[in-house]
Amino acid sequence: MNGRDLVRSVRMVRAVGAAQGLRSVRAAWRRRKADASALPRRGAERARVPGTARDAESLPGGGVIHFARSSLRVRVAVGGAVFCGWDGAGPEPSYALAGACPEVDPRAVLEPDTEGGWRVVSERVLVVVSRFGAVEVRTPGGAMLRRELPPRWWDRVAAEGAEGSGDDAGAAVAVASRWVQQSEVAADARFFGLGGRAGGPRLRDGVHRLWNTDPGGAFGPGDDPLYLTMPVQLVVADAGTHLVFHDNSWDGRVTLHEGAEGAGSGHDRPGTCELRMDGGPLCYWVLAGTPARVLLGWTALTGAPALPPRWALGYQHARWGFGGAEEVRRVVAGYRERELPLSAVHLDIDHYDGHRVFTVDRERYPDLPGLAGELRDQGVRLVSIVDPAVKAEPGNAVYDAGVAADAFVRDARGEVVRGVAWAGESVYPDFTDARVRAWWGALYAERLAQGFAGVWHDMNEPVSFAAFGEATLPRSARHALEGRGGDHREAHNVYGLAMAQAAFEGLCELRPEERPFLFSRSGWAGLQRYGGTWSGDVATGWPGLRASLALVLGLGLCGVPYSGPDVGGFSGEPSPELYLRWFQLGAYLPLFRTHSALWAGRREPWEFGAEVLEHARAALRERARLLPYFVTLGQLARLSGAPYVRPMWWSAPRDRALRDVEDAFLLGDALLVAPVLEAGAVRRAVRLPRGRWYDTATGRAYEGPGRVWVEAPLSRVPVLAKAGSVLPVAGADGGTELEAWAPAAGRTGGGLVVPDGGDGWQRPEVARFTSRWEGGRVVVERRDGRPMEYRVRVRGLDGAEGGAVDG
Repeated sequence: MNGRDLVRSVRMVRAVGAAQGLRSVRAAWRRRKADASALPRRGAERARVPGTARDAESLPGGGVIHFARSSLRVRVAVGGAVFCGWDGAGPEPSYALAGACPEVDPRAVLEPDTEGGWRVVSERVLVVVSRFGAVEVRTPGGAMLRRELPPRWWDRVAAEGAEGSGDDAGAAVAVASRWVQQSEVAADARFFGLGGRAGGPRLRDGVHRLWNTDPGGAFGPGDDPLYLTMPVQLVVADAGTHLVFHDNSWDGRVTLHEGAEGAGSGHDRPGTCELRMDGGPLCYWVLAGTPARVLLGWTALTGAPALPPRWALGYQHARWGFGGAEEVRRVVAGYRERELPLSAVHLDIDHYDGHRVFTVDRERYPDLPGLAGELRDQGVRLVSIVDPAVKAEPGNAVYDAGVAADAFVRDARGEVVRGVAWAGESVYPDFTDARVRAWWGALYAERLAQGFAGVWHDMNEPVSFAAFGEATLPRSARHALEGRGGDHREAHNVYGLAMAQAAFEGLCELRPEERPFLFSRSGWAGLQRYGGTWSGDVATGWPGLRASLALVLGLGLCGVPYSGPDVGGFSGEPSPELYLRWFQLGAYLPLFRTHSALWAGRREPWEFGAEVLEHARAALRERARLLPYFVTLGQLARLSGAPYVRPMWWSAPRDRALRDVEDAFLLGDALLVAPVLEAGAVRRAVRLPRGRWYDTATGRAYEGPGRVWVEAPLSRVPVLAKAGSVLPVAGADGGTELEAWAPAAGRTGGGLVVPDGGDGWQRPEVARFTSRWEGGRVVVERRDGRPMEYRVRVRGLDGAEGGAVDG
């Protein structure tokens, strides 16, 4: 144990108590011993590159190119998604893909290219493969989006003294080679994605690890990795936008370097990406087009986002440390008495009996179903935390059932792996086994019987407390991996995803008439099929506030549109100003939830003084007013993959100034939100996209593109509406009305409305509206010509024309 591990061990003991701390020391030693005895040592390796292209064979959608020491399958799907797989890797099996692999494009053809290479020509994309294995993805017009240099593998020699060359050499090595691939993108390109990153949304130069990790305490912008990593990059450049996804769940590192135009003797220096993986296949997908088209294609590939019920788009209150049922009643009554809208209350691990999952502390919650019913009558739902760790204790019903079902992860010797979690010594279900997922999913019947309306998954990276080393299961732990078999090196990153699948499918079977509400701290590509996520334990402080926005934006660009932070930060007691500014930001994010640690103070708005309470009430009322708009955005996310919260460049990716904006965002197409992220600020600069934008508080009009200064008093954060936009809002009578912002002279506008169809599975009807000037007034009509069923309120008619704009 080194000095750093010793410090961590002392902190662990202080945080979880002496007995739990000693268990974590023993668990860390067990994990280290298990891996030392069961994992293969690196030993002799042989470096390998593809070599020279020999020949190729045409297949539907592309073909296979054979090199001296490898082969490459290029496959173009309908819609233009490109799959590349080396060494025989195919698009399936995959935890990311939703259902069957997309059909190939029958018009894509493989043909010889110049200088001994090959190319696949299709309507939407051009793939050029050099004779040495470099792969270029280009637009149909020939503009280069991404160039993958020939990969390099380090194959572990399977038979000592194995010799050979060419194809024979590849037969004498293990399949799970470690490998590296370097890529080049345009000099002006910017990188986004890689899952939940606190330092984003634009990814900075440096190393970004692909290993879902509990940071072991509150995190800030400099902490990496976090709970939910994905090998998904979105790259934005003048030539176009593309997404690349490496379908490999092993531990890896992405090293990024932005390019520079005119670097060195007037030549551009391309941006570069180097991906190093500890094992697993080298295969990836590339999708190109506008940001909207790319996310649409990503949704088609990995599945439509789960649609949260309407109530889950309202404000939710959570706390680790509710004293019991009576305190929950007092908190809910406090919101009601102060006329503060509240949709849900979340119960953390302290509502369990001894932290045992799927149990209830009967002393503090003697009648939990009664409490849930009482709250639901007031319009408030209960949401339960669920951890994967099961206390290893005979007599614990879940443990006994899991033992009988052979549900728990085992080690290389066949023994059940034991770790340490909040309940003490614990075991972990193997969610990569469909049989175990079905068993676990059925356990949620207990949560439904207790009256819970939704669940949030925590500690599912998975976490096993460790005084030193990695706080997770041994890398040598065995997993089913859908019958293929493997170990935790491959299963770790998909563990939270598979747990979410188990819960979602179980809840659908238990209550088929209702859409499940689920969000998870950990996950992987495709998590959106089952639910959303949240920030995890973000540090209380202004840097944590900024990290909250970065996480939501970055996750949306990876296909997970429903997320949000712990408002106020998890770890400490925010100042009234910080709490208010966090609260105001949360009011415009999909998951709007306050939460805090046991020791971090309360998060009810009235705890921060009369002024904060007044301004928080205004933010809550605005969220309630915009609820029909959030419902529409949720439906559109499911239909198109477009996130609720979008980066400023979403509709103008060629605007380089917008690519660097990280302190503001678009909420759908209609609104621009500029949160206050600095202490003491009551005025701030906002970079506008092209067009006219109205300050929704003052009605003043500004013309973009350019930078404007807007007022940001403590009472609100700046929100600007796009001229011509039409969006649904809650009217004074509780019904839905349309808010239309006047188009600029000679221009038209419009918007979409998807009415709330309840919390079931009804197929939504999308209504499209247009706005235009006619006879000196603004006219809003349905595009299909049907009669208008909504009251329309036009705004922006009296706004001052052309507010001051910086260049």
